Amino acid sequence: MLEKDSLKILLEAVERLDEGFSDLPAFTPPATDLRKISAVLSMAAEKLQDNYPYFHPLYAGQMLKPPHPIARLAYSLAQWINPNNHALDGGRASSAMEKQAVAEIAQMFGWPQHLGHLTGGGTLANLEALWVAGQIAPGKTVVASEQAHYTHHRISGVLQLPFASIPSDARGRMDMDALRSRVLQGDVGTVVVTMGTTATGSIDPLRDILHLKEEFGFRVHADAAYGGYFTLVENLESDARAEFDQIALVDSLVIDPHKHGLQPYGCGCILFRDPAVGRLYQHDSPYTYFSSKELHLGEISLECSRPGAAAVALWATQRLLPLVRGGEFAKGLGQGRDAALELYSRLSADERFVTAFAPQLDIVIFFPRSQSVSESSTLSRRLFDAAAANHLHLAVAELPLAFFGPSLRAIEKDRATNTATCLRSVLMKPAHREWLPQIWGLLDRSTDTVLHAP
Repeated sequence: MLEKDSLKILLEAVERLDEGFSDLPAFTPPATDLRKISAVLSMAAEKLQDNYPYFHPLYAGQMLKPPHPIARLAYSLAQWINPNNHALDGGRASSAMEKQAVAEIAQMFGWPQHLGHLTGGGTLANLEALWVAGQIAPGKTVVASEQAHYTHHRISGVLQLPFASIPSDARGRMDMDALRSRVLQGDVGTVVVTMGTTATGSIDPLRDILHLKEEFGFRVHADAAYGGYFTLVENLESDARAEFDQIALVDSLVIDPHKHGLQPYGCGCILFRDPAVGRLYQHDSPYTYFSSKELHLGEISLECSRPGAAAVALWATQRLLPLVRGGEFAKGLGQGRDAALELYSRLSADERFVTAFAPQLDIVIFFPRSQSVSESSTLSRRLFDAAAANHLHLAVAELPLAFFGPSLRAIEKDRATNTATCLRSVLMKPAHREWLPQIWGLLDRSTDTVLHAP
């Protein structure tokens, strides 16, 4: 099942890399016992079998997407050198590759000028964005939707910045009336706009928030860790398309190449629209350093040592799959969204299920219909297990009943939490579109098993 033919290409690339050091004096690496290494690696392989098949189209649960073979190979190739992109001495070539790859991401959002770099993931990228926001507006409150990632509340605590959660509407987006009421208190310094929530893929109303910014002058940070690459997709609904078309106007944004960008973990990216924020990172280097043409990645990051291999993998992937509308990469995202829309359509037409709002990206939320929310919640967990027994892997989520609207007809709302335990399917692999009939068949069979169980 696992792709292995590319290992021959890796060996060829390692030989090519080795040629670049042929003028060095002969050196014999320390002896290693290959038999022992083989035995331990075989043990590791057996341990790793205790995983869900994240690479397979029948894994349609959490947002886990396998890296592209070119990313996997390029990352492995870099390990023969193990560059560190904190300082140029530790990663000259990989630092240059990082700058180019990050500039291409910035250009995807319409930023020819920017300041940015890769991070270990979206959490650290968001931390840098809120750290800069706190430096610019000390003590001001950070606000985010109640459906935003929990990391924003946690990061604000680390940075000792006040934080406020804004209610969401019935489609999981930040409620604008509630946001305006909170901003009117006069202490908001940053509004976090989620461009694709991790629970439902909902997109906050960026256009309205930008209008509010003009009135009140707060910073806008876009957490596009999950949904950012969808700016390239051509089959978005009109509202989602309109929100993404305004993303160039935010002050900072985060995107995770290790989610939809086909990269190994961990690879996040932080971008600032105004390169002048680089002055806030200053420590031992003179301020004029930031006005030079040579950008030292270690001087614009809160992290120190960072894997150059992540930059090499991203650079290689973007050579093979450019970040352009209509390109192969963008079409792959669109195929995942097509699969999500088809699954949503089938679920909505089937009386056995209760569905939430139509997906804005590629995440579908639903649960089995029964007489009460508590019973449906129990059935969700049973269906999760039954589907897994049939090799279809979904995810479980606890979400507000408001997300399910009119489809809750005749169901007793008997839970004090006003939430339901739901099933969540993230259809983020291009292969999900082709496999959707099989996914539906397994879900259909698993549902019958659960609903007709004694």
